[in-house]
Amino acid sequence: QVQLVESGGGLVQAGGSLRLSCAPSGSIFRINAMGWYRQAPGKQRELVARITSGGSTNYADSVKGRFTISRDNAKDTVYLQMNSLKPEDAGVYYCNVERVGMDYWGKGTLVTVSS
Repeated sequence: QVQLVESGGGLVQAGGSLRLSCAPSGSIFRINAMGWYRQAPGKQRELVARITSGGSTNYADSVKGRFTISRDNAKDTVYLQMNSLKPEDAGVYYCNVERVGMDYWGKGTLVTVSS
């Protein structure tokens, strides 16, 4: 069973930066897109950023201009560069991989932003 391994979360002051990474433990074929979602306490999981196999990206309005998603196709690794972090960006960030017929989810990495 392929798992998604996330890293890069942690505690940062408001205005700071973090870089999240996610890579599968094995090969995943026919990937359509990779992305990051987050879930704050008491809130639903929401899309933060997504990148397709062709390189098209979309972002939540709240992170546009501050976050950048990228991927290394050779390694099936996706990154999320988060700059100018705000307290409202805090939450558990989950990596997602979409492929034909199923999705993969990581276990999540915690991002804490102090004001």
